[in-house]
Amino acid sequence: MSTRLGFVLTLLCLYWLKTMWAYTVDFNLDIQGFYQAFLAFINPIPLGLLLIGLALYLKRSKLFYGLAILIYTILFIWLFSNAIYYREFSDFVTVNTMMASSSVSAGLGEAALGLFRPWDVIYLIDFPVLGYLLYKKAIRIDNRPFNKRASFAITALSSMLFSANLFLAEIDRPQLLTRGFSNYYVVRALGLPAFLGYSGNQTYQANKERSKASADDLKPVETYVKSHYAEPNPDYYGIAKGKNVFYIHLESFQQFLIDYKLQADGKEYEVTPFLNSLYHSNSTLAFANIFNQVKAGKTSDAETMLETGLFGLNQGSFMVNYGGTNTQQAAPFILSKQGYTSAVFHGNAGSFWNRNTAYKQWGYNYFFDASYFTKQDETNSFQYGLNDKIMLKDSIKYLEHMQQPFYAKYITVSNHYPYTTSLIGDEVGFPLAKTKDETINGYFATANYLDSAVKAFFDYLKTSGLYENSIIVLYGDHYGISNSRNPDLAPLLGKNSETWSSYDNAMLQRIPYMVVIPGMTSGKIIQTFGGQIDILPTLEHLMGIDSSKFLQVGQDLLSKKHQQITTFRSTNNFVTPKYTSYSGRTYYTETGQEITNPDPTTQSELEAIRNAANTQLKMSDAIQTGDLLRFYTGNDLGKVDIKKYSYNHSLKAEEKIEKEKGDKSTSLYSQRKDESTIDLFNAPSYRALHPEQFESTSSSESSQSSSDSSASSSSSSSK
Repeated sequence: MSTRLGFVLTLLCLYWLKTMWAYTVDFNLDIQGFYQAFLAFINPIPLGLLLIGLALYLKRSKLFYGLAILIYTILFIWLFSNAIYYREFSDFVTVNTMMASSSVSAGLGEAALGLFRPWDVIYLIDFPVLGYLLYKKAIRIDNRPFNKRASFAITALSSMLFSANLFLAEIDRPQLLTRGFSNYYVVRALGLPAFLGYSGNQTYQANKERSKASADDLKPVETYVKSHYAEPNPDYYGIAKGKNVFYIHLESFQQFLIDYKLQADGKEYEVTPFLNSLYHSNSTLAFANIFNQVKAGKTSDAETMLETGLFGLNQGSFMVNYGGTNTQQAAPFILSKQGYTSAVFHGNAGSFWNRNTAYKQWGYNYFFDASYFTKQDETNSFQYGLNDKIMLKDSIKYLEHMQQPFYAKYITVSNHYPYTTSLIGDEVGFPLAKTKDETINGYFATANYLDSAVKAFFDYLKTSGLYENSIIVLYGDHYGISNSRNPDLAPLLGKNSETWSSYDNAMLQRIPYMVVIPGMTSGKIIQTFGGQIDILPTLEHLMGIDSSKFLQVGQDLLSKKHQQITTFRSTNNFVTPKYTSYSGRTYYTETGQEITNPDPTTQSELEAIRNAANTQLKMSDAIQTGDLLRFYTGNDLGKVDIKKYSYNHSLKAEEKIEKEKGDKSTSLYSQRKDESTIDLFNAPSYRALHPEQFESTSSSESSQSSSDSSASSSSSSSK
């Protein structure tokens, strides 16, 4: 420490140790496996060395030591501030958060005193120690200027190390910085200083677009929304008014799984028997031609459309880039004006896709993320969260305390890529497909598990008494098998891999959309073409809410005026009952025949559809990137006050409301005279549901066990 370089490296080492302490004790970075642990282990070093090493360029001793300690102190403050903030908000401090000073003070102001922990002395102890050593001259001042070339070499080395860090991070999570999966992904891979730069760039890009917009930009949007409005079908308008609403998010679930039977070992296995029964039920409005309209944001894009009636972004995720700042009038907020309580249940970290911030802007009262459920380990979860059956059962203790009517969304995860690691123990049993692609092979097994989990939840709803006064909406969020893998999937669908086309890829973008309305007897399978952008206005009209009051670009799927033009997120890609345009090629939708030389009539029809599709995207993007809802006065909803929302200690908040309401509490728990319904949830494993499939295996194991026992006895006798 008596040389300038040694002093810099000492400060770097101290910063690294403190960062490791924060990663281990204060942050939940969801580190999975050695590779991610390695990234977290090295990421404080490149930028720490780069920043503290800047002091080496200064000749004067006082300036060198002063700047080195100042930069180290700033790094410490940033680290420690995030540690304190994380304890309250389970997220990291962003530039947007700092700009909204009230949000920061909520975590770092007076209430911060209650967030300090005894072990925080670890963060602070080095400062008095360093001060003491300098005072006692145990650390001698080095008056020799550091060579400029050597200083530049340190800068170059740290830059190279950061480039290597970024390269390794991209291997672990491709498009890490462009898709914006989660703040903690960036911190885990690149560290807190890099996250600050990442957050600053996001804020700059969002504010640049926002600053360009004015109230005048709203006029063409309002004109479009008014002309695009599809009035409700009187046969369905208001039939679900006042009922609880359940959304069940079927992760990576494609429409072709409905009624699909997998051929394996000379037998047929129905992949999703329960969802099939719902699809054909007289209590269900099932749609056969609904397409996902997501892009890079995938699941977050689907959520954005279902909650706001607006598209995600052409690049990145709306929830990440704008979800925490833009004015939004989403379904939970709209329904809150009708007396609804709202909640999301999800077995993953709350910061993934920036949910813990975006959900507040959408008006969700509660968000029960992984922190509320069974602690995750290799026996009950995988990379994307807690297995569905466990999450669903764990959710009951929170659901039963919600005031009715409520709007509750369940986000499942087990049917998520890679489809082979999320099932364990007795849940393993459904046969794997036999293709050369392991991802495809496991897709059917995890879909079967999801089906079983959904059935268990429906059984609970019926047993608990919630079912009759609810509607249950089930939807797929995006494709599960990507276009690049589809040729390997083709034989399982009765198609030829060699002739697989863009048309086939387009048709596989179908996702299930079902609305289960208990008590209804006129349910049917509806052939209307539409997309996820149409789901919110459809729900609003079922609930008796006029969607024309809101800036939404979809149309009620049950309306007789629904246009059936489904816009994919990519420009000039669309599907209608007559034409499909996808990846630069155009087809007749019914036959799949490619249109290579359209006649004037066909050309005119296609041009009109393209214009309609592109206009829909253009209007949505204008609202989203320009934050035009801040200027909108077409309804009396007002704006969400995010200060009213906190996702910590939600059960206590629910119980407090029950106590305050007393006999007027409408929660299920209160209605059942303070009797819990947790034990009513029963989710048998695959092995328990299908013991006949394991009889031969059990017999074989028993026979083998007897044989081993005999052999052991003989061996003992011989001894």
